[in-house]
Amino acid sequence: MRIWVWRFFGSFEYARDIVFQKDSKGTTMDSLLKMGGRVASRLYDAMGLKPRPQSESMSKSKHDHAEGGYTTTGEPVAVAVDQSYISWLRERPSALSSFNRMINVAKGKQIVVFLDYDGTLSPIVSDPECAFMSDQMRAAVRDVSNCFPTAIISGRSREKVYDFVKLDGVYYSGSHGMDTIGPAQKNNNYDKNYQQRSFDNEGREFIVFQPAQDFLPAVKKMLTEVKERTQNIPGVAIEDNRFCLSVHYRHVKDEDYGRLEKQVNLMLADHADFHLTRGKKVLEIRPSIKWNKGDALKYLLETLGFHDSGDVFPIYIGDDKTDEDAFKVLRERGEGYPIIVSSAPRDTVALYSLHNPSEVQLFLTRLSKWGSDNAATTHRQ
Repeated sequence: MRIWVWRFFGSFEYARDIVFQKDSKGTTMDSLLKMGGRVASRLYDAMGLKPRPQSESMSKSKHDHAEGGYTTTGEPVAVAVDQSYISWLRERPSALSSFNRMINVAKGKQIVVFLDYDGTLSPIVSDPECAFMSDQMRAAVRDVSNCFPTAIISGRSREKVYDFVKLDGVYYSGSHGMDTIGPAQKNNNYDKNYQQRSFDNEGREFIVFQPAQDFLPAVKKMLTEVKERTQNIPGVAIEDNRFCLSVHYRHVKDEDYGRLEKQVNLMLADHADFHLTRGKKVLEIRPSIKWNKGDALKYLLETLGFHDSGDVFPIYIGDDKTDEDAFKVLRERGEGYPIIVSSAPRDTVALYSLHNPSEVQLFLTRLSKWGSDNAATTHRQ
């Protein structure tokens, strides 16, 4: 049995997740996750939509932002999924489908937006140096930042994320939160030894917070060492993220992976103050300090003036295992929405989901439109 999920984004706010099932005889059975099949059929006919053939929907390139969701013009695209994903979506419904309900809870509070980069604002690509965001996504992030305080928290170096995003109205936190540029609030509960003043090109003041500053000499030494240890393993790419190192193995042959992991672990055995975490086809070498993306989220909320505030409503969107730390913070606070970006079922504490970066773009576009329509109660920075 093939299951085709169509997501529709437009004026039909009541028509979101329409599921088309086709049995072995080719019989089509319409159903909705939350609506009866007969109603779905009428909605489908009313919208004049026709399912696209598999050859068309599945022949997208790896850089196609329409893969698995929408084209940049908002057209629905068919996506082949399985029953487990449908069940997973029932527990973590689409943030697009649930937008009105979500925003009703946030009314009267200050929304603050947190975003991962790779796999959230840009597609996952084979070359980490080519993870460019689209102009449409950049515009969506810019529009959101004009309405709400917005920060990007990434495992990459802060400078590299800025080079990709190129927006000055956004706060940046790199190296999994260990290098954060945030508001210039003078009084906060964090160690002043790791905070320094900084100014942008327009003379605006910020504070750069680097809690792993003491580890920089060791990171530089390990960068040289890991390059030497892995230079004879084809396909390895080492990325210097300043306060942590990324060992990308997307192009490493399966038979060579064991050798790569062994070399990384041998190096770590000589550096007790560091540990290994894993992401999507990447090994992350990080300082062993109690600091992660969740801590960066808390730091930014405090410097924005929302420490222990009941008037704030954080939204965090991310796709990586490291984003779970930020999701947990929101769940523990009991406020805001953790949203996972995933096209397959996976363990997560997120409450809502988006299928891919294309859906992230649509969600941000809709959020900024709502923000601009309610400008009197949105941006406070």
